[in-house]
Amino acid sequence: MFCLVCFDIADHRKRYRVVKELKGLAVRVQKSVFECADLKENRFLELKKRLEKIIDLSEDTVRYYFLCKGCTPRVEYSGKGDNPVTDEGFKII
Repeated sequence: MFCLVCFDIADHRKRYRVVKELKGLAVRVQKSVFECADLKENRFLELKKRLEKIIDLSEDTVRYYFLCKGCTPRVEYSGKGDNPVTDEGFKII
């Protein structure tokens, strides 16, 4: 599945740790936005659990938006950036 992960984390150290966790599974498209292609459910649940251990649940936010295969090619953006990467590892053109 394709998942967009966005976060708003107040503490710099915690934010750095969250970024470090996400860099192993996702492509950073903005400072607080990552795209995860081919994210299996068990890996998602594991990632979510690890991130919840890092953040302050009363102060910080991590959001997960899932896109189906039919929706991913419809992603649009303006300005600098690359198209999302599909499950097969190819950029959508």
